Amino acid sequence: MPRSWGFDGPGVVHALPKGKREIALTFDACGGPGGSGYDQPLIDFLRKREVPATLFINSRWIEANPSLFRRLAAEPLFEIANHGTRHRPLSVTGRSAYGIPGTRDAGEVYDEIAGNRAELTRLLGAPPHFFRSGTAYCDDVAARIVTDLGERFASFSVNGDGGATFTPEQVRTTVASAPGGSIVICHMNHPEGGTAQGIAAAVPKLLARGHTFVRLSDAVH
Repeated sequence: MPRSWGFDGPGVVHALPKGKREIALTFDACGGPGGSGYDQPLIDFLRKREVPATLFINSRWIEANPSLFRRLAAEPLFEIANHGTRHRPLSVTGRSAYGIPGTRDAGEVYDEIAGNRAELTRLLGAPPHFFRSGTAYCDDVAARIVTDLGERFASFSVNGDGGATFTPEQVRTTVASAPGGSIVICHMNHPEGGTAQGIAAAVPKLLARGHTFVRLSDAVH
């Protein structure tokens, strides 16, 4: 039986190595009921300012946006990571998070990780390095399964857009105050939200303070 439930577990990465001014911006694309939209202004801003980012993409978002996915995957600025097959919290007992039912047993945990991993491997030519479950929740047993399948579970240290509910000002305030070593979680599938505008306001402030931006695989090994 699992002993923990939340944003932590064996092998879960919360932050970048200490002592550096690097920050990793990560953006989830949840798909399905979680939203299959595309925040074009956000991605265009990252391109214009040449800000690298890690994009956690769910299989259903890929199905809804195949041409967009191919373009993003072809850009060295972005690293593509695994955001699951059905966007489930990762549980071996069916626990839920934010009203989203979790995987019910180890077999469903495996399917949640491996289904999208196989799709990403086919599309990218190599397996993804990082996994984040729907809601980023996991239990300790499920977290070990992620490691056993060859991926690192990437959590976060700064919740940048509150699950795509923050206003632009809330995003700006939260992200601009991120310390060095932060892994920032935001969303790229809700163009109606405040994420793009808030990120566009926060990034110059972080750069002015001497921070640099990295993809997760540039800093976490």
